Amino acid sequence: MTKADIGLIGLAVMGENLVMNMESKGFTVAVFNRTTEKVTKFIEGRAKGKNIIGTYSIEELVASLKKPRKIMLMVKAGKPVDDFIELLIPHLEEGDIIIDGGNSHFPDTIRRTKYVEEKGLLYIGTGVSGGEEGALKGPSLMPGGSPDAWPHVKPIFQAISAKVEDGSPCCDWVGEDGAGHFVKMVHNGIEYGDMQLICEAYHLMKDLLGMSADEMHEVFKEWNEGELDSYLIEITRDILAYKDTDGEPLVDKILDKAGQKGTGKWTAIAALDEGVPLTLIGEAVFSRCLSALKDERIAASKVLNGPEPKFEGDKKAFIEDLKNALYAAKIVSYAQGYTLLRAAAQTYGWNLNYGGIALMWRGGCIIRSVFLGKIKEAFDKNPELTNLLLDPFFKEKIENAQAGWRRVTSAALMNGIPVPAFTSALCYYDGYRSEWLPANLLQAQRDYFGAHTYERIDRPRGEFFHTNWTGEGGATSATTYEV
Repeated sequence: MTKADIGLIGLAVMGENLVMNMESKGFTVAVFNRTTEKVTKFIEGRAKGKNIIGTYSIEELVASLKKPRKIMLMVKAGKPVDDFIELLIPHLEEGDIIIDGGNSHFPDTIRRTKYVEEKGLLYIGTGVSGGEEGALKGPSLMPGGSPDAWPHVKPIFQAISAKVEDGSPCCDWVGEDGAGHFVKMVHNGIEYGDMQLICEAYHLMKDLLGMSADEMHEVFKEWNEGELDSYLIEITRDILAYKDTDGEPLVDKILDKAGQKGTGKWTAIAALDEGVPLTLIGEAVFSRCLSALKDERIAASKVLNGPEPKFEGDKKAFIEDLKNALYAAKIVSYAQGYTLLRAAAQTYGWNLNYGGIALMWRGGCIIRSVFLGKIKEAFDKNPELTNLLLDPFFKEKIENAQAGWRRVTSAALMNGIPVPAFTSALCYYDGYRSEWLPANLLQAQRDYFGAHTYERIDRPRGEFFHTNWTGEGGATSATTYEV
């Protein structure tokens, strides 16, 4: 009997498509699904006549694999992953590999790697991006976990992943334990930011400039042929052109209430844990939360007043400003995301290759764009780069774009159109380039009410002082700590 190169559990959309992708690259794949009818349906349908082995129990799946066995889980994140790990362990031998390809939260992957390794097995938690089409034709893969497992899965993963122009695979080893899932989480956070920025540009075109869906389609089409060339701009172009059965734009009939699966929220929480100002992604998450208050917003719209949007000026020039604002804010989004990656690498002891991560995101994934090649170049030139804004290419781009960026945010605020991602990105840029910020007053306030102490500009850093501001407090101060 022919033994399979890899096993896959979970025949939902992503799982099925990954199996088809693997088989098309010359690998034999064994499949299993808890609802075994799905196995039969798949084997007799899409998988018919292909090198795909249907199995109907964990024992049968394990028996059908070459050693060291490689089993990939494409099941719902959370308890189902832990359940399958427990089901698999009794049937596996030392050196066998369990791979979690779901959207798992990175602390779970850290815990699972340790647990599985204690059993003598190896573990990989890998981010998989690109959706249904990416899974089938070439996703971006971000594997982390047990380093000893990588040589065994590398040929399969790099064969099935997306490729950039020179043939480089959008997949490489990210780092230990939860590093792969952390990078995928940040990828999703940046995706939230990119989507929100595009929606704010759309909002301004629609409500301030009074443009039709067809007119906006033309703008996004043009943008996608320049430096904003990316998957999300491309699909926005297509969405705006799509007509419902009555010939009207479908986008205008979709309820303005956004959903989320939590990865953007996780990114914002991780940033708070690390003390990293991930302001744009945070605003993108909160914008979805605000959109969800649809009934409250309808009621509030009848009570709360603001300016009526009214544009007086050169529409073409404003659209150029909008393009510049989108590009500049996008730079900030990635700069913040990379700052979080750097902070987490230090916290968790990961040796991340920042240029390599940009390459992994160049193709196959939702945030793929021309832009990412420039990020790779920035980190190739300076692997110790503390912030993307300091790279000469991005510094020049922001300097050229910022006048338009400021005009766009000013116009939005004066006309009562909310642009939280555009404005928070601009405030971050202005804050980051400020030698002085008003946190001295904040420290005085903290010392006044809580004796939290402060440092002085006329004394060495690291010395802390407390003032008895009212004359009634004592000389005792609180211990200092950094959040």
